[in-house]
Amino acid sequence: MIRHVCMFKFKEYADGRTKSENIGITKAMLDKLPQTIPYILSSQTHICDSRQSPDNYDLILISDFESLETLEKYKIHPDHVAVGDFMRPVRLSRTCIDYDI
Repeated sequence: MIRHVCMFKFKEYADGRTKSENIGITKAMLDKLPQTIPYILSSQTHICDSRQSPDNYDLILISDFESLETLEKYKIHPDHVAVGDFMRPVRLSRTCIDYDI
């Protein structure tokens, strides 16, 4: 099994919305993916507590997949691609790790 962990930092203001609004939209989009992408065995998203250091990442996604092959299928699924298309202009950075569990 593969665990896929991604963390994101968002711009303070982008596409006419605040950082908080864009984080909320992104979380809602990510939370819907398990309903439409059968390759996702489990998925969680969490927003960083605003009282923490501004150096912290803003949002984390933790997802599990049966194999690297199903993770690759997830990456090109149209619903996942749509989330990436939304996020690209509103995020500052993304970091990711995939590992066996």
